[in-house]
Amino acid sequence: MARTNDSMLTEFLLVGLSDHPKLQTVLFALVLCMYLMILLGNGILISVVIYDIHLHTPMYFFLCNLSFLDICYTSSSVPLILSSFLSVKKRVSFPECLIQMFFSFAMGATECVLLGTMALDRFMAICYPLRYPVIMSKGTYVPMAVGCWVAGIVDSLVQTSLAVQLPFCTDNVIHHFVCEILGILELVCADISINVISLTGSNLLFLAVPLLVIAVSYVFIIVTILRIPSAEGKRKAFSTCSAHLTVVIIFYGTIFSMYAKPKVKDTAGAGHQSVMEALISLFYGVMTPMLNPLIYSLRNKDVKAAVQNMLGRRTLDRT
Repeated sequence: MARTNDSMLTEFLLVGLSDHPKLQTVLFALVLCMYLMILLGNGILISVVIYDIHLHTPMYFFLCNLSFLDICYTSSSVPLILSSFLSVKKRVSFPECLIQMFFSFAMGATECVLLGTMALDRFMAICYPLRYPVIMSKGTYVPMAVGCWVAGIVDSLVQTSLAVQLPFCTDNVIHHFVCEILGILELVCADISINVISLTGSNLLFLAVPLLVIAVSYVFIIVTILRIPSAEGKRKAFSTCSAHLTVVIIFYGTIFSMYAKPKVKDTAGAGHQSVMEALISLFYGVMTPMLNPLIYSLRNKDVKAAVQNMLGRRTLDRT
C-alpha cells in the first residue's frame, strides 16, 4: 500500500459485516435491545447500591464501579456500531475514531484491573474476616477504585498517543465495527515495533497480572472455604464470590477466544473466520456488560432483597 501524508487522512471506513446486509439488520435490532438492557440493568444496580445503606460495603462499591464502567464502555462503542449497521460503509472522521478508541481502550483496561481488585477484596473478606473491616476501610477501597480508573486512562493515553503519531497508508478501511487499535495499526505504513512492545507490556500489566492476582486469590479462597466445617458456612462463603468468578470467566474467556486462535489462510476459511471474529467481538463488547448485572442480582440475595425493598418503597410512596 502506498503511503499517504498525515494531513490527507481525514476519515476511516468501518466495514464490519457489510457483506452480510441481512445479518446487519438482525444485529441492529438485537444490539439496540441489548444496549437498552445494559443501561437499565446497570442503572438499576447502581441505584440499588446507593439506595440501600446495607450495601455500602467495599464489595458493592466495586460492583457500582463495574456497572458504571460497563455503561461507559458500551456507550463509547455501541452508538457507532448501531450506525455502522445502517450503512454499507460507515465513515468516521480521524478525531472521532481516535476519541472512540481512547475511551474503549481505557474502559477495557480499567475493567481488567478492577476485576483483579475485586478478587483481592473477596480474598480479604473470606481469608481474613475479622481483620477485613479494618483493612478494607473507606480510606483503602476508594483509592483502590480510583487507582483502577487512573491506570486504565493512562494506559489508553499512552497507546493512543503512540498510534496517532504514525503515518497511514492510502487504504483507510477498518474491518471492524469500531475503531480498534489493532485494526488501525494494520493501516500504518511505518515500523510499529514500539507500538507492539507497548501493547505487549500493556497486555502483561492489564491482562496477565490481574489474571494472576485473581487465580492466586481464588486458590487461597478455595483452600479457606474447604476448611470451614459446616456445609452452610461453605455455601455462604462461596456465594459471596461466585458471581465475581462467573464474570471473570466470561470476560477473560471471550478475550482469549478473540485473540488466542490461529489465523486461517485460505479465502473461504478466512471469510468465515472474519465473520466469527466480528460476532465474538460484538459478544465481548455488548453481551458481557449486559450479563454482569443479571449475574450479580440473580446470584446475590442481598441485591435481590434491596431491589424488592426499593420497588416496594416506591409503590408505597405512590400510593
